[in-house]
Amino acid sequence: MSNSFAKSILLQPDDDVVIALDDVEAGTVVEHVDQPLTGQVMRGHKIARHAIAKGDFVRRYGQIIGQTKRDIAAGEHVHVQNLGMGEHTQDYAHAQGSVALPPINEERTFMGYLRPDGRVGTRNYIGILTSVNCSGSVAKFIAEAVEKSGLLDAYPNIDGIVPIVHGTGCGMSGRDEGYATLFRTLAGYAQHPNFGAILLIGLGCEVMQVGDLIGDRKIRPGSDLRYMTIQTSGGTRKTIEVGLEEVKELAEIANKVERTPQPISEITVGMQCGGSDGYSGITANPALGVASDTLVRHGGTTILSETSEIYGAEHLLTRRAVNEEIGKKLIDRIHWWEDYCARNGGEMDNNPSPGNKRGGLTTILEKSLGAVAKGGSAPLVDVYKFAEKVDKKGFVFMDSPGFDPCSVTGQVASGANLIVFTTGRGSVSGYKPTPCIKIATNSEMYGRMSEDMDINCGDIVTDGVSLEAKGAEIFEMLIRVASGEETKSEQLGFGGVEFVPWQISAVM
Repeated sequence: MSNSFAKSILLQPDDDVVIALDDVEAGTVVEHVDQPLTGQVMRGHKIARHAIAKGDFVRRYGQIIGQTKRDIAAGEHVHVQNLGMGEHTQDYAHAQGSVALPPINEERTFMGYLRPDGRVGTRNYIGILTSVNCSGSVAKFIAEAVEKSGLLDAYPNIDGIVPIVHGTGCGMSGRDEGYATLFRTLAGYAQHPNFGAILLIGLGCEVMQVGDLIGDRKIRPGSDLRYMTIQTSGGTRKTIEVGLEEVKELAEIANKVERTPQPISEITVGMQCGGSDGYSGITANPALGVASDTLVRHGGTTILSETSEIYGAEHLLTRRAVNEEIGKKLIDRIHWWEDYCARNGGEMDNNPSPGNKRGGLTTILEKSLGAVAKGGSAPLVDVYKFAEKVDKKGFVFMDSPGFDPCSVTGQVASGANLIVFTTGRGSVSGYKPTPCIKIATNSEMYGRMSEDMDINCGDIVTDGVSLEAKGAEIFEMLIRVASGEETKSEQLGFGGVEFVPWQISAVM
């Protein structure tokens, strides 16, 4: 048995648990805990500050994170073996806590690509967008041919060519919610300001018809959109030949746009967390919340998503809604999810994942409270469906699954020209055409995976760096990356397989 002393993190004075800063042995005296540890506790995991009776609620962040399954002794490890979801009821108090943040009138700009519709890109790619899985390989063949030929070498203002391929577009209803969601997603990518031009390719006989995408609801106006179907073009080889010629013409158009100074109010950040751990809600997520508030104060936009991972913390967002209608829009999505899970045999509280649990997270309530911290304190100005175009400035919510590639796909389709992704376990991914900044929640993982991580927030714990200082660091990197600085995921070439539209409807 040990009689050493260990520091811990107490987030709120009335919390029932503290967070271990290091792996600690049984018998260790821990700061803020009434009795020595009854057993070993890993870094990032919870320790009971005092005895907690069976059936009592347990608080972290000053909020309920679950209900005890049995009596818990002071100094005992609090986790899946003794803590469960419990009853989930909330007082939504719509719009009762919405306080506008003071604007920052300082002139700040980034070097971006101004598009004809007034939106601003942070990258300038040519996109090959597919209407259906069946045209995905041909889209990749065209992109590979462009890269092998060196065609784009003569166009210094173009960042590259991106085939956007997916696993749907047919074998589905042509008039249900799933179809509408896919249409919004494809249209959002086609209109995205990080694309300087788009080549749209279909097979020809699919449900998601190219003609519908370029018809009355044309997904991209102007001469920087070209389209074709493989069946009409005469097969694979002829489609590749025609596609190469189209890309040559599109490159001439896309290359004419250059980076110019643009107000940072034109930055839209999609905020994500994946592979979360016990530090996510202490370090990286609240630091990103500081950066989010700063961008909003400059007139910019931040998007929080992952509806299934705000479950249990939605009451914190409804309080920040600018009015009752916006708060109810969020709760409508929560109710939709409850029904969605029920009819598909799922459960809203089936999270955290095994990796989250190894990192110290026990219930979806606890995970959600940490995830919501990414949204800072700004008022919630609107709630959007998956891939719906974000048309308001400020802090907003977009409905999505918690599956990261799918959720980011929706955010990009909604207009995010930057993604910021916090992770405690070490997620790796990228989301062309939108650059992704990766933020580590702890220094140990950052040291192990520094080639994939852009910023370390573990020094908030290890070195006493303030959330405000780390938020400022994140904010400045937003501006640099928006101006062209490559992120680690861009340097590694990520972005080829992370386009994942949300398949809601039946596959037929």
